[in-house]
Amino acid sequence: MSVLNDLPQWARRVKRDGVTLWFALRHAGTPWAAKTLAAVVVAYALSPIDLIPDFIPVLGYMDDVLLLPVLIWLAIRLIPVEVRLDCQNQGDEWMARNGVKPSTLWGVAFVALVWLAVAWAFWVWWQG
Repeated sequence: MSVLNDLPQWARRVKRDGVTLWFALRHAGTPWAAKTLAAVVVAYALSPIDLIPDFIPVLGYMDDVLLLPVLIWLAIRLIPVEVRLDCQNQGDEWMARNGVKPSTLWGVAFVALVWLAVAWAFWVWWQG
């Protein structure tokens, strides 16, 4: 029963960490490897559309429940502690001031490019 009680707190932390990554992308102290992974994670996490649409049974939520938290966790771990704390503070201020997470159109472009690549690969395979 404790796991169910911890879910809302876990979800808030994942959301906060996603916003932290958004600020870490712009921070000069963020290493390039963390910025690269954070760019992909932020583009996807803050995109208004999903790679796997939520209406697809089971698979639709797998990216939200498994893939995204693991990628956020990994990207957060690549950021130095001082930078992470600074970016968390900026993220907390943003959320308190605006009440919503930031959004990005880069995420839409990222998801669209992935789907185009999958469609192209399928077309090449089908023709081949």
